Amino acid sequence: MKKKYQNLFFVFGVAVLAVMVSQLDFAQVWDGLRRAGYWFAAVVALWLFLYMFNATAWYIIIASTACSHKGEPMRRPREVGFWWLYKVTVSGFALNYATPGGLMGGEPYRIMTLAPRIGTERASASVILYAMTHIFSHLWFWLLSCFLYIATQPMSVPMAILLAAVGAACSVAIWFFLKGYKKGIAVRCMNMLRHFPGLKRRVQGFVERHSDQLATIDSQIAALHNQNPRAFVSAVLLELSCRVASALEIYFILMVIMPTADYLECILILAFTSLLANLLFFMPLQLGGREGGFLMSAKGLALTANAGILVALIVRIRELIWTAIGLLLIKFDKKQA
Repeated sequence: MKKKYQNLFFVFGVAVLAVMVSQLDFAQVWDGLRRAGYWFAAVVALWLFLYMFNATAWYIIIASTACSHKGEPMRRPREVGFWWLYKVTVSGFALNYATPGGLMGGEPYRIMTLAPRIGTERASASVILYAMTHIFSHLWFWLLSCFLYIATQPMSVPMAILLAAVGAACSVAIWFFLKGYKKGIAVRCMNMLRHFPGLKRRVQGFVERHSDQLATIDSQIAALHNQNPRAFVSAVLLELSCRVASALEIYFILMVIMPTADYLECILILAFTSLLANLLFFMPLQLGGREGGFLMSAKGLALTANAGILVALIVRIRELIWTAIGLLLIKFDKKQA
């Protein structure tokens, strides 16, 4: 990536991060850190390993895009080192956290950083595929969490209606994503954008200029599902495993005030909170959405409000720390031709 673009991503991210830090109540932060003690270090260190799930899933997808012929074995991409990709993964998520609209920050950065190594079309296909897989795993996580709630928690009529609505929405979205995996999604997205007022002419011109590239990207997206089903399943399972393992963060925090914390309840808290936060995707770091999700899920599972507040606070601080780390890693990327 050119140095000026690298600096642009870095400066933008730091500016947004500074604004978010300025909104913190530092007395409350200090009290939360004091209560969490060494468990806070465990929470921060946990994500050192969770990002490995994400980087490995993306690494598998990049390797699969190199297999252009049916039956060709997946091989290690020589152009991309795993630890370099791990660094880009952390930086990409940092930009996603800091950017209103989520994917508007991290995904362009990933493409621009990866393109000099494997080409723009293949980089675009791998990033789109990874974003799809990341969202796809969330949908499965929310759907499976509905069944987990039914199996482990007492039911009421309002909760039954809510779970039915969430389950139906996730099932429809999963079907849509499977269609996108089978036939590609780049051209479909462009065709959808044509119907938005003010975009028709611009999108039409873009499609006409880049029709071959869009077709190539779609063929590579379809290849992951149709020609490399093992790679597809591996990437999805890695991302889904990351969702389940990330509930350890909530478990560690609850251990501070509730030594009898239940890990299955932590999974349900994470599922409910992440669902609400993603509905508020337009807010940087889902400000307010995560906090409200933690409080509502804690109340729904008969936990104390203090437990929900502590979890929300520690998770927010962890996100800010890893956002800062990811932004700093942007500056450690060597300039590519």
